[in-house]
Amino acid sequence: MNSTLRPDWVPLLGHRLHPTGVHFDAVRIQGVRGEAVAAQLDEATGGQAGPVICEATGFRWMYFLLAPGAAAGYAWPLGVQRFTARPRTVAYIGVPALEGNTWPLSWQSRPSHAARFVDAAALFDVLVHNAAARACELLAGAEPGATSGPGGAGPAGPRSPRP
Repeated sequence: MNSTLRPDWVPLLGHRLHPTGVHFDAVRIQGVRGEAVAAQLDEATGGQAGPVICEATGFRWMYFLLAPGAAAGYAWPLGVQRFTARPRTVAYIGVPALEGNTWPLSWQSRPSHAARFVDAAALFDVLVHNAAARACELLAGAEPGATSGPGGAGPAGPRSPRP
């Protein structure tokens, strides 16, 4: 059964702040990058990504909600922030209701019976794959003698023959 699930930490109306590390851990990724990761995770999990919250204002953060304690087990890439229970540190994440007016928060992917939380390993794999793809693109573009098309026009433009 893959229908939407309403865990006890999801409010009936509006939205509510919850401390991380109690009901869930969170991984936060900014803007377009977060949207791309959410889409790739959804595809990788066959539409069962688990709870992902989107913030519509400011930096347009995406919050991937993981099982409590799961975020601490990974060395997340640069630009990815983790929120979990830590000594002398408390972080709160806004959680919207499943229905009704919850602006500026909304569900990119809802919790379901099949995916109560985002699978930390699957999220990490998507992020590592993205980082590796970006590194390959940078290396390919920085290769000496790389050409952009016919005529040998590379990053410095057309080359003239040496006498």
